Amino acid sequence: MADRPATMVSPETVCFIIVKAREYMGKDVVTIPDPGSNASDDAMSSVLEDHTDDPSQVELADIIDSLNDDEKIDLVALAWLGRGDDTADNWERLRTEALTARHTTSTAEYLMGMPMLPDYLEEGLAQFGLSCTDYEARHL
Repeated sequence: MADRPATMVSPETVCFIIVKAREYMGKDVVTIPDPGSNASDDAMSSVLEDHTDDPSQVELADIIDSLNDDEKIDLVALAWLGRGDDTADNWERLRTEALTARHTTSTAEYLMGMPMLPDYLEEGLAQFGLSCTDYEARHL
């Protein structure tokens, strides 16, 4: 377990993104393509389905897009770390790779395209001895 680098995006922010990513990525396939105008018309099942106008998708993208460039770099590096691309001891190398990586999409689109993003971020935090459980316990 490496020491937490000073440049890393705040664990609170990462934990918030993990929660929002789980909401977004926990959606099921659409079974009611044209739900009623009122969610109660379809027994609220539409909120669990992956519709194109899903507010959780928009919210997650907005959160990531609102980060400054250093925080976005850290978030990508943290996801790569959690995915097993490198170790926490090589954090600066991961950050440099994230900085120089040129994605054809925005950072939000790139990260939201990772099916296991919440797990990767959680594992990345764990590499530095951090967890969202610790954060939640301090903020309840």
